[in-house]
Amino acid sequence: MPPAPPSPRSHPDVPSLAPADAARPSTLPLLGLAAVVLGALLVAALQVLPPTDTISPIRRTISEYALTTSKWVFDAGVLLVALGSAVVFLGLVRRGPLLPRSAACLFGGLWTLSLLVIVVFPKHNWSVGPSIGGNIHRVASIVAFVCLPLAVVAAARTVLAHTAVRRRIAQALGVTALLWFVPIVIGIVRMMGGGEAWWRFVPLGLVERLMAVNALLAVGFLVIAAVLPRRLDMRQVTAQA
Repeated sequence: MPPAPPSPRSHPDVPSLAPADAARPSTLPLLGLAAVVLGALLVAALQVLPPTDTISPIRRTISEYALTTSKWVFDAGVLLVALGSAVVFLGLVRRGPLLPRSAACLFGGLWTLSLLVIVVFPKHNWSVGPSIGGNIHRVASIVAFVCLPLAVVAAARTVLAHTAVRRRIAQALGVTALLWFVPIVIGIVRMMGGGEAWWRFVPLGLVERLMAVNALLAVGFLVIAAVLPRRLDMRQVTAQA
């Protein structure tokens, strides 16, 4: 009696992935990314809806929306981004090989925590004057915009270790998100040398918005690039079953 053909799961050239086990970890980062996108769209909508449509996207920062009656929309959007980001990194950890005690998770956690701080402490309302809460908000904003790109760069080293092209694209998006700080640094140096105030030299609202879009694109690419190979493996298992 001839031996039974080997099971696809035991075939040396086919990854041993149970479809149910593989789909669950892949779905979690995508759900997190969907929440991030929804939150970002909520905040972006404030620029075209009254009463916040009169806020200059060139000179006024994103947090300016929180000083209006639409604060609840801004808060909801930022909280969705924070929740989605946490789910993204949790999903990447569950998929492996990203570890909970890694630089990527540390930076991702700081990004998420900073977003929560931004919601709790609004920016300075200059019609009233500076405040301690406004200073906390400013620090949290800097931490957030630094940590998310660093989280993507660090995560890509591990999560996309199997594909050099996708890893380099994800890391390049993370690095370019950090490069948006360069105009701010130049403005500060000019001011220290006797030039105009850096916030007048730099179109801060525009720079911050481009920085945010750049960083969120980096997260989106990281998630899609990480999930895609697993799904391809699942198709291979199904085809040879």
